[in-house]
Amino acid sequence: MGAETAPQTTEDGIVTVKSAYPMAETIARLKKDVANKGIKFFIEVDQFKLAEDAGIKIRPSTLLIFGNPPLGTLFIAANPLAGLDWPVRLLVFEDEKGEVWTAYTDFGYIAHRHQIKGMDTEAFQKASGVIASITSSVKAR
Repeated sequence: MGAETAPQTTEDGIVTVKSAYPMAETIARLKKDVANKGIKFFIEVDQFKLAEDAGIKIRPSTLLIFGNPPLGTLFIAANPLAGLDWPVRLLVFEDEKGEVWTAYTDFGYIAHRHQIKGMDTEAFQKASGVIASITSSVKAR
């Protein structure tokens, strides 16, 4: 797998994965995978449309918000401030070359950020595996 297509994690815990599909198909595939996994889908926020309506030009950008309440609320039970990072937010965006990417915050980073340790970190590891599986459904090879 080439370096450009391998998931990349930044210092601030952001994981980016290059998609093999155009924007609309990437979003449709991600939403389908979320549904197939029995995960609750909350909302799709078309940031491009919101910007356009405000007279601002940005590249295509859509935020997908979803989660598994029995798992996600464990984060909040461990530290109420973890509610800032749950439900899951998955960004789908086009870069300056027109390539489509997904981005999300790594759950290990979220656990560290909210100082959640011990048994509670198992939930974060499980969540990391789930989001990695979801983004792999569109990952460029």
